[in-house]
Amino acid sequence: MNLNEAKTILLLYRPGTADAEDPQIAEALALAKHEPELARWLADNSACQTALRGKFRQLTAPAGLKEQIISEQAARERVGYWRPRLALVAAVVVMLLGSLAIFSLPRAARDDTLAIYRNQMAGIALRGYSMDLATNDPAQIRTYLAQNHAPADFVLPDALQKAVLTGCAVEGWQTTKVSMICFHTGRPLPPNRTSDLWLFVVDRAALKDAPAALQVAVANRLLTATWTQGDKVYLLGIEGNETEIRQFL
Repeated sequence: MNLNEAKTILLLYRPGTADAEDPQIAEALALAKHEPELARWLADNSACQTALRGKFRQLTAPAGLKEQIISEQAARERVGYWRPRLALVAAVVVMLLGSLAIFSLPRAARDDTLAIYRNQMAGIALRGYSMDLATNDPAQIRTYLAQNHAPADFVLPDALQKAVLTGCAVEGWQTTKVSMICFHTGRPLPPNRTSDLWLFVVDRAALKDAPAALQVAVANRLLTATWTQGDKVYLLGIEGNETEIRQFL
């Protein structure tokens, strides 16, 4: 079982219930004890589940709802035609209540964690993207990013400044813009690929758990290094090993 499979399984996990006795969930929980990234994700997801349950408990049923349900049940038994339609209405109501609860959660309970940000940015690099500006000129890249209200005053490590620039793009995270700066390490590339090293820069305020020290972690197939400098969080990703990524830090 890999990390992505474990996350998919743990989406069904409800802390404090008999879910932990399910063999697949038990295996995923065991993996979380040895994988720090999965453990952080599980803690965030569990907090969200707990917050959602708390919000639903606070909902007050409208006056007369019980009597209405009983009368509608009797009507459904008499007129089978309405049964699927009422079920559909009930499903829509549940979805709306769920959406209301999610949007009313405090920001800390939502998905603004470093682990989720890291996975999302890695997905952008690995799944392919549209380069907004193709150039090896750092001045043009900074100008383009600034004009599009993305972080442009980033500071590159000395080693990364020596890598070959290939362009940039503006990506999104929550309601914040992320600068994506693309590089080529010099290794052979697959067809239609121009980059194999990516740097994502976002405002520190966009993440509730910005790293205090350098973190190296795997996100999907991408090896990432994440650090905070000033008011920015930097995420460098490469399809390689730790030795390869550290030579650009």
